Amino acid sequence: QVQLVESGGGSVQPGGSLRLACEVSGMSLDYYGIGWFRQAPGKEREEVACIRNNAGGTYYADSVKGRFTLSKDKAKNTVYLQMNNLEVEDPALYYCATDYPVIKVAGSCWYGMDRRGDGTLVTVSS
Repeated sequence: QVQLVESGGGSVQPGGSLRLACEVSGMSLDYYGIGWFRQAPGKEREEVACIRNNAGGTYYADSVKGRFTLSKDKAKNTVYLQMNNLEVEDPALYYCATDYPVIKVAGSCWYGMDRRGDGTLVTVSS
């Protein structure tokens, strides 16, 4: 059974940093991508960052480029989202999702990522 569990959320001041983790079980990061999404109360879901399967690259929303960085630890089956210089527009429930069981070789990295975790909450306040 495929499961995704997020951790690392919390409360920081503007300009602060957090590192979110998405630990995956029941599937291999060699074959499937992981996307990070966020949703704030009253707002639409937003695609934040995405990493393709073993052969692919990383993608970021314009709003987080230069501030957020994805990395992958295959030994731990975990994808990390390093978030630096957090802004007051960043607070939301952040969750990771995967395109399992579809092995994508083209198209949007975030497409088909319907299997997700419960999320971790990020707040930014002074």
